[in-house]
Amino acid sequence: MCGIVAYIGKKEALPILIDGLKRLEYRGYDSAGVSVFSGGKIITEKAVGKVVELENKINGRDIPGKIGIAHTRWATHGKPSEKNAHPHCDCGKNIFLVHNGIIENYKELKADLEKIGHKFSSDTDTEVLAHLIEEYKKQVPIKEAVWRTLAHVEGTYGLAIIDRNEPEKIFVARNGSPLVLGVIDDGYIIASDIAPIVRYTNQVIYLEDGEMAEVTPCGFQVTNLKRKKVEKEISKIDWTLEEAEKKGYDHFMLKEIMEQPEAVENAMRGRLVVKEGMAKLGGLRDVADSLRDLERLVIVSCGTSFYAGLVAKYMFEEYAGIRTDVEFASEFRYRKPILNQKTAVLAITQSGETADTLAAIREAKNKGAMTLGIVNVVGSTIARETDAGVYNHAGPEIGVASTKAFTSQLSILALFTLFLGRQRDMSFVMGKRIAEELAKVPELMKKIFKDSQKIKKIAKKYSGSSDFLYLGRKYNYPIAMEGALKIKEIAYVHAEGYPFGEMKHGPIALIDENFPSVAIATRDSVYEKTLSGIQEIKARGGKVIAVATAGDKSIEKLVDDVIYIPKTLEMLTPLLSVVPLQLFAYYFAAGKGLDVDKPRNLAKSVTVE
Repeated sequence: MCGIVAYIGKKEALPILIDGLKRLEYRGYDSAGVSVFSGGKIITEKAVGKVVELENKINGRDIPGKIGIAHTRWATHGKPSEKNAHPHCDCGKNIFLVHNGIIENYKELKADLEKIGHKFSSDTDTEVLAHLIEEYKKQVPIKEAVWRTLAHVEGTYGLAIIDRNEPEKIFVARNGSPLVLGVIDDGYIIASDIAPIVRYTNQVIYLEDGEMAEVTPCGFQVTNLKRKKVEKEISKIDWTLEEAEKKGYDHFMLKEIMEQPEAVENAMRGRLVVKEGMAKLGGLRDVADSLRDLERLVIVSCGTSFYAGLVAKYMFEEYAGIRTDVEFASEFRYRKPILNQKTAVLAITQSGETADTLAAIREAKNKGAMTLGIVNVVGSTIARETDAGVYNHAGPEIGVASTKAFTSQLSILALFTLFLGRQRDMSFVMGKRIAEELAKVPELMKKIFKDSQKIKKIAKKYSGSSDFLYLGRKYNYPIAMEGALKIKEIAYVHAEGYPFGEMKHGPIALIDENFPSVAIATRDSVYEKTLSGIQEIKARGGKVIAVATAGDKSIEKLVDDVIYIPKTLEMLTPLLSVVPLQLFAYYFAAGKGLDVDKPRNLAKSVTVE
């Protein structure tokens, strides 16, 4: 969602800030702004729309300065406009700040401040922070004023603050919204995630909730809510700037779809032991004995990761014999989840910062359950707060619509199934068969890419459609929902994902010659049932695009278009069946000239509830 970049050091701040904002564009936003300490005053510019609009507004202006803050805003309070864009300031135009998160009690704070004479110029919740700091600063130094302000707010925040009267300092603080401090040779760059930092350094410091850093060109000091100094370790970023570039592709999304064989290989590297039919997951080593006694697993996640969890439910129950429940993280803590010491809660998240998933993990920990994570971003909050877990090692995923992160999650969940199954009743023969088939997946994915132009033609054929029904059974029911989500996300087309057996209980009423269906019809244990569902659609004049197993020529007589995927073990078909659905959505949206990487209203990392 919203993005923060801040810089303090010996270089000119403005180019670094603008570059950082561009690298945060994938998060989703509607406006952008920057404040630079220049010539004894703080110069601020804002613009609605893309970062290029801010660049155009600044173009030709000389704004020298070595300290600055910048922001991309995703509107929560107040519509997208220049007055609501960050940075915001106090009445005296001395204190400027940028903020990620939501201040839940801002209305009460704003009313109190207005009563004592403060004038507000925006509709945002953020502005109250600047005025509250201004009020406290009448009594105490700026650092203490910030602490007192944070003590009075309810909600989440990632903050970067500059004060015209403190020209050599930036104050940054976090509570529920991530901030990373990049250590460079001649200063520091602070950001919401590592994307703006990796160009300059791979040395970073992660702030924890309840911490604030006072940063100068020469050093920094971190303190906590008790005003005690906190010693921080420097971590190393495990991916490079080159990995985050397009490498000649038209869009990051297409590049990331094509990177999936490599992402799956990276997820399995050093973990899949084919000869023994086993998986070795070092991140679970310390909890292996507890996992052996596990009776129930609860998966919490959001969006695409939720669908990965639904696939895992089939895997875990069929092959590891563990009762598995999958829940939307956004609903988990608002119920009264029944957890005990024989239950583990597994969070699946690309960013490791998703607010709802983090809240669910914290609720589980409060109830005494073991917490596990499958996370792509090393050092992220969920990676640090769970008891154990596994990293995807998929590299940066810039496109808002998840692709390679999803298939790497599925790969790790298959490894996890192997790990748990072999702890229990899974035989060596079955373990070896799963391992052998899993090892083949990267090469099988590459075969699907050979049909990319065919998929592009099919997408063009249906480009006039405004509705789709995606259908699948068993392991491919979650993939039907994921396929529908992809085309909704990037093409703004109405689509519904359903289990095939439920089609007769309502959705079939929608079927006519203008409402095409996408059916996942692979040769598996539910193949005949799937064919029956397709025949019901055809009997009502509906068009059908089928995703079928290579060699199944008979299905061509039944449907309108077929996309083939290689044969594999049934539990692994989601790793392959999702790929043509990703490509179909991509070509459908790109063919309409839409901004595939940055779809409207969406954010890559949802860091507010």
